[in-house]
Amino acid sequence: MAADRKPLGAQRFARAIVIAAALAAAGCSSTPDAPADPVGDADRALVRGYFERLNAAGAAGPAPQAEFLRTTQHPDFTSRLCELGALTVAMEPALSTLRPDPRWRPDGTAAPPRGRVYVLGVRVTVRRNGTAVGEQVGSQRVVVTNDTAYGFSPCLNR
Repeated sequence: MAADRKPLGAQRFARAIVIAAALAAAGCSSTPDAPADPVGDADRALVRGYFERLNAAGAAGPAPQAEFLRTTQHPDFTSRLCELGALTVAMEPALSTLRPDPRWRPDGTAAPPRGRVYVLGVRVTVRRNGTAVGEQVGSQRVVVTNDTAYGFSPCLNR
């Protein structure tokens, strides 16, 4: 037997080790479970519905949208309602960006609003008599409490 050749038993043993290692590695290479959605389906649906109703009210005109904003203003902040006058707003939410924001506080307050606070990216279009007069991309907060989604009336600089 040549000096550089292993005995047949040693070759089989080495091959078996390589195969066992490959099988073990294959068993360990599964994809980890995706992290749980921190929002949940029920709250996601409430937030989606909030924006759908906001936009439907805006499409109906300034008075219906003002009423929607009044009735969906977070109950702890009804004194902070801004009037839009003859303007309406349309908000296109990027629901894929929806995430909890439990430490957020409205300006000038010491504590976060009651409920589960969420933030998401939105594209806001401001209209006067159906004509777009401004557009901006930003963040919007929505709070879910008592199975209801509440917002914060936009205050526009005119």
